[in-house]
Amino acid sequence: MEQLLLAYPTFLLTFVRMTSFVLTVPLFSYRTIPATHKIGLAAALSILAVSTFETPNLVLDGSFVLLVLKECMVGLMIGLTAYMIIMAIQVAGGLIDFQMGFAIANVIDPQTGAQSPLLGQYLYVIALLVLLATNGHHLLIEGIYYSYQVVAINELFFPVGSEAFVKQAIKTFATMFLIAVQMSLPIVGSLLLVDVALGIVARTVPQLNIFVVGFPLKILVTFALLIVVMASFIYVMQGIFEEMLEAMRNIIAILGGM
Repeated sequence: MEQLLLAYPTFLLTFVRMTSFVLTVPLFSYRTIPATHKIGLAAALSILAVSTFETPNLVLDGSFVLLVLKECMVGLMIGLTAYMIIMAIQVAGGLIDFQMGFAIANVIDPQTGAQSPLLGQYLYVIALLVLLATNGHHLLIEGIYYSYQVVAINELFFPVGSEAFVKQAIKTFATMFLIAVQMSLPIVGSLLLVDVALGIVARTVPQLNIFVVGFPLKILVTFALLIVVMASFIYVMQGIFEEMLEAMRNIIAILGGM
């Protein structure tokens, strides 16, 4: 009984970080997953972490509340970093939707409850399936386990305002948009050429209603290009997962003071 009482504060801090991570990381944070399942997964992973790693014995004193807040922030930062990188896929779909004319019709993202572009949501679902097929969810769990070795749960050190943390946050945000532009560039560039061709036709044949002709033509061209480049998109998604894990390792190292 005494050992259980000594391990309870350590388990609680581990559980707080794990729960914050599960609630924000891609795939596990999906709103269609019941909250009880998320909490159960976080509790099971926390038990494994406490029983696997050498964790210090803590006591419930005045600084314990600050440790709880710190652990919550650590889990949120790691999960949001991974989520920000994978959101590049939805941003790329939004750029394609805007160019092809689908930006006027959005769907409800079941994960966030907000509106998202049609093609962006389609590519995001494919990315999650690829993540499962390549065992990427195992690597996400491995990443949060790695954080317990780097970021000690009994230390109040949390370098949110440090220069390295700000640079990493800006780099992650810029990487998301860079990947999105590079991923959408083949289709967006091709649709730009279609717009140029439609502009030439509009000048040479003024009687033709370009709006009526151009809208279905751009949709048809986009779907044809998607068939051609979908294999390349899946290959790019694997690179995005590697970039996501690298960003997680970097933010964990910064939070650990390395």
